Amino acid sequence: MPLSMLKVGEASEIKKIGGKEDTRRFLESLGFVTGGIVTIVSEMGGNIIVNIKESRVAINKDMANKIIV
Repeated sequence: MPLSMLKVGEASEIKKIGGKEDTRRFLESLGFVTGGIVTIVSEMGGNIIVNIKESRVAINKDMANKIIV
C-alpha cells in the first residue's frame, strides 16, 4: 500500500519506490530507500511529515503515493 495510507504513529518498511527516474533519485537522496523504516509523524493539509533515518522529512501526498510500504 502507498505510504499515504499509513496512520500517524505507524511505522513500516519501504518495499518499493515508484515514479520516474528523477523522482526515485530525489526520494533516495532524502533517505527513502528499499528496506528502510519510515514512521508517520504528522499529516496536515495534504503534506506528510515522516521520520526516516533519524531525520524528519516533509513530502506531499503525490510523493507519498509513489512510496510503497
